[in-house]
Amino acid sequence: MHNYNVNLQWKEGRIGNIESPQLNEKITVATPPEFEGGVPGIWSPEHLFTASVVSCFMTTFLAIAGFSKLEFTTFDCEATGVLSKVDGKFMMTEVELRPKLHLTDESKTERAQRILEKAEANCLITNSIKAKVSLMPDVVLSKPVLV
Repeated sequence: MHNYNVNLQWKEGRIGNIESPQLNEKITVATPPEFEGGVPGIWSPEHLFTASVVSCFMTTFLAIAGFSKLEFTTFDCEATGVLSKVDGKFMMTEVELRPKLHLTDESKTERAQRILEKAEANCLITNSIKAKVSLMPDVVLSKPVLV
């Protein structure tokens, strides 16, 4: 078992700071501007929820790709968290992951797709939430970089 400690201190209005005794940086958080009293330009719980899914997907992908010795030149992933009202309550209902993976070896395309799918299926955050996670991968062939 592992523990991850996070502390929150309210600052003012709808703004607070979160920090962890295990980490170096503080993050300012606030109600998103779509809600009354919300503050634009500051991380919201909804952003952090989406960020936890996409960052877990990335770290899981990197672990599986490393173990599988998959060579790639770049990995990027856009993510969109969808907030909906269900039975009169707000909840995050879906997170769309749009990873873009660049390979130099076309013969590895199918394998890369399987590894991306395996990463989504094995992400511990994805497996811990009710929201649907949709994977829309884009595996692209890149020309090898000549050095």
